[in-house]
Amino acid sequence: MLSGSMVACQDGCTPATPDTTAAISGTGARLWNDRLTLLLESTGEGIFGIDLDGRCTFINRAGAQMLGYATGQVIGRNMHELIHHAYPDGRNYPVDECPIFRAFWKGLPCRIDSEVFWRADGSCFPAEYSSHPIIEDGVVLGAVVTLVDISERKRTEEMLKLAKDGLERRVEERTQALSDALRQLRELSAYLDTVREDERTRIAREIHDELGSLLVGLKFDVTWLGKRLIDQPELDRKCLSMGRLIEGAVENVGRIITDLRPSILDHQGLWAALEWQAQEFADASEIACDSRIAIATDTPAPAGRLAIAVFRIFQEMLSNVARHAQARAVSIRILAQDGMLRVEVSDNGNGAPASAFDSPRAYGVLGMRERAGHFGGDIRIESAPGAGTHVRLRIPLQPGTARDDKRALGAAP
Repeated sequence: MLSGSMVACQDGCTPATPDTTAAISGTGARLWNDRLTLLLESTGEGIFGIDLDGRCTFINRAGAQMLGYATGQVIGRNMHELIHHAYPDGRNYPVDECPIFRAFWKGLPCRIDSEVFWRADGSCFPAEYSSHPIIEDGVVLGAVVTLVDISERKRTEEMLKLAKDGLERRVEERTQALSDALRQLRELSAYLDTVREDERTRIAREIHDELGSLLVGLKFDVTWLGKRLIDQPELDRKCLSMGRLIEGAVENVGRIITDLRPSILDHQGLWAALEWQAQEFADASEIACDSRIAIATDTPAPAGRLAIAVFRIFQEMLSNVARHAQARAVSIRILAQDGMLRVEVSDNGNGAPASAFDSPRAYGVLGMRERAGHFGGDIRIESAPGAGTHVRLRIPLQPGTARDDKRALGAAP
């Protein structure tokens, strides 16, 4: 330990003189400088210092080699003009925009990884560098700069970017292919629906024309025969029984024809067909049915494939209630206004989890969604076990056909 001009030593060392103390202090300074030099030389990062004029005051071997210079070629040179004078595209880099110099001009450190440094041979390399001001007694004396060649990192990033871009292109191409396939499937589904409806219409007409007329003719014949067998009670009763069977067959044929293709849809339009179907459901199911229909003034009923699609979706809504809901009451709301048709069916039945309606085996729901989607509409289902089910169809009508509704929809949502 040093005390004044004396150096206390163990084992009877002689006191040190002032000259001895100075020698020891100088040796310590040289050792510290040597260790600092070793530290600078041992790091793989480039490190250099600059004064307030931007001239290099020191640089380690790694920094000089990174820049393609010998250490002595850099000392005293303006570092901005030497290694940081231009952007990657060759444009001049003004010194007043240099983050390195701003570090000591404003006393603020910086860290940059988006610029390049220029080598002695005129080539450049991407670098990550940081600049910290050297401050002593509140006065900025210069800055210390560390730099790392990040060429490999940039190559890796570029390769990753290329791979990502390639993957995104493949995903986009695959997505487009899937979209095209989905569009084709929907077009096929719509075509099959059209073919099915045409076939239903054809079968209904043939049943009406052939079987219906045949049954009517048979009914006339049995009636004619019964009138001539009044004096034969047994045969007369048989004719009456045959007549009743024929009447039942006629009713069944009419029901089948209606199921295949309701004539009201063709003769009175969609609004009348929906109202009729709601009443048929109420009569057949014996479920309390609150049905309200509001059609905006002068809104014509859609015809053709759109009308058929809406009618079949409505049929499926009611059919699901009758078959699965075990409901005591059903609310039906039909609203057409502002170019949009909304059909909603709500019941207070058993309900079901969302997964039941999203299942690939829920063919009825899939069919409704496909029919609605083909015309730009959508089906939304809200349900939970024990909480009933709410099914809503929204589908656009022909543009410009709806006006402000003059009638209240009441409790319609």
